[in-house]
Amino acid sequence: MSQFALLGRRRFAPFFWTQALGAFNDSAFRNAMVMLAAFQMGLSDREVGLYTNLAPALFILPFFLFSATAGQLAEKFEKTRIIRFVKLFEIAAMALAAYGFIGHHLAFLLVVLFMMGVHSTVFGPIKYAILPQALQPSELVGGNGLVEMGTQMAILIGMMTGNALMLITGIGPHFSAALTIGVAVIGYIASRFIPPAPATAPDLRFNWNPVTETVRVLRITGEDRAVFNAVLGISWFWFFGTVLVAQLPLYTRINLGGDGSVNTLVLTLFSIGTGVGALMCEKMSGKRVEIGLVPLGAFGLTAFGIDLFLARPGSAAVRGLDWHAFLAASGSWRIVLDLTLIGVFAGFYVVPLFAFVQARTQRDRLSRVIAGNNILNALLIVIASVFGLGLGMLGFNAPQIFLLAAVLNVVVAAYIFTLVPEFLMRFITWVLVNTLYRIRVDGMQNLPEEGAALLVCNHVSFMDPLLLMANLRRPARFVMYYKIFNVPLLHFVFKTAKAIPIAGQKEDPAVLHQAFEDVDAALANGELVCIFPEGGLTKDGNIAPFRPGVEKILERRPVPVVPMALRGLWGSVWSRHDSMMGRTRLPRRFRARVELVVDAPRPAAEVTAAVLEQRVQVLRGDFA
Repeated sequence: MSQFALLGRRRFAPFFWTQALGAFNDSAFRNAMVMLAAFQMGLSDREVGLYTNLAPALFILPFFLFSATAGQLAEKFEKTRIIRFVKLFEIAAMALAAYGFIGHHLAFLLVVLFMMGVHSTVFGPIKYAILPQALQPSELVGGNGLVEMGTQMAILIGMMTGNALMLITGIGPHFSAALTIGVAVIGYIASRFIPPAPATAPDLRFNWNPVTETVRVLRITGEDRAVFNAVLGISWFWFFGTVLVAQLPLYTRINLGGDGSVNTLVLTLFSIGTGVGALMCEKMSGKRVEIGLVPLGAFGLTAFGIDLFLARPGSAAVRGLDWHAFLAASGSWRIVLDLTLIGVFAGFYVVPLFAFVQARTQRDRLSRVIAGNNILNALLIVIASVFGLGLGMLGFNAPQIFLLAAVLNVVVAAYIFTLVPEFLMRFITWVLVNTLYRIRVDGMQNLPEEGAALLVCNHVSFMDPLLLMANLRRPARFVMYYKIFNVPLLHFVFKTAKAIPIAGQKEDPAVLHQAFEDVDAALANGELVCIFPEGGLTKDGNIAPFRPGVEKILERRPVPVVPMALRGLWGSVWSRHDSMMGRTRLPRRFRARVELVVDAPRPAAEVTAAVLEQRVQVLRGDFA
């Protein structure tokens, strides 16, 4: 099923439109307020600058003050009910905004802006914590992609609409007031159709102290190292995006020689690119939470950020170009491509990180982890603003700031990937597997979502563990022959994935004994463990007899067993089909079509090595 089919499902569609309409209203209101101050009230440049710089600070302040409280609300109470209260709050805020618009009361509008910051702060933890409750695991990446796309498009359309309506001579404030109130009402109506999302921690003891609760939320966010570093990655995305977007008005005017229509164009390119990248994540990840896309996204942000600097490092020769004239000018399409692809790779970067946080965090603390993420995001946005202003005061122009941000992105990405090698390991696995094979997966819904299980699979090629790593929705510990475990380059992947090396009794009894100990410890810890019971690669394409080691594991730790089968690998890269007299011929089936079939779990008491061998043979069929 395509991710777009979710837009026809009640468990997703009402929420999608509720959050998109809220993002639209945030953007439309803020931009209408700026246009009112800048063009409708006859204020001095100094006064306009004061209001336009104060506005972002007031909007971001509630994220520091109330995120921790919002995270508790989303854990302790039913989420849909909170969403409806938030939308009613938005209607009230927009009614007050109408008074400020029509009466030209800027100070009053700043109070409303703070209220909208509160609105976004309370909605934030619910926005991402509700998705794992509403979606199947295979839908999580696609759902996040749709939400990210919807948010980007809503912000962009809201910006353009808010600007355009407020600039209508004489009646702009009235149109702006009517629009924002109307959208808020429609958002509330949409929220009435969101299905219930039960509380995940109804017994949570509420802490009303925002300071101590913020400290506690940040501590909870940091407890899982991989999740915390994913949160840092998301916060860095906001830093990078804030630096980029903040420079675009000056970049447009000075370096591109464009007018306001060109500024709108470059913002549109970035937003559309991000939306496209977000939507592509589902296809590229095979509907799995694939953090291997994150290094790819980081690489693209740096590569096209540097090229944006190289494309137009100096001032434009001609000023005042509209968007038509800009596109017709020499070198403009390179800039268009750079801005769009920065957005595309931003989507590759951020969507898997959000899905990773949702998939790896316990349900009864996910809202608080998202709240911690929002606090760190707000902090990085403030730092990004100071960073951009500081570099501007030091004499850096917009392209130079783009270059510095792109270089810093390499440093930050390397730091995160060093702390959590799983990101880089998944990237290597994703690239290798998707380069060498075309894979179809059947029955992945049979894989247990939580708890221990023993996975058994036929063994056809040296790439089998990588194929399974790249396609299983949950991380698994692979038991593999110690010589394969120690293959250069792949050793990093296998070690990072916590694979378990094993040897024959005659080769190394100590390694064999330790392997069984590690398998038992992993199962006791609720992990998935995958073994290849044939004990080695097939030499003729047929499944060899399963060895009794699987029975030994189950005697000690009776856990569910999931039979699996790989099809189509015989004759592909690194199988033994082309082996002759100890030499390996060039592979004849590069980009082989491969299938992975996952069977329903079986109780340990019902399986033996022979029963599993027969079942895997049936799953594989004649498609060796």
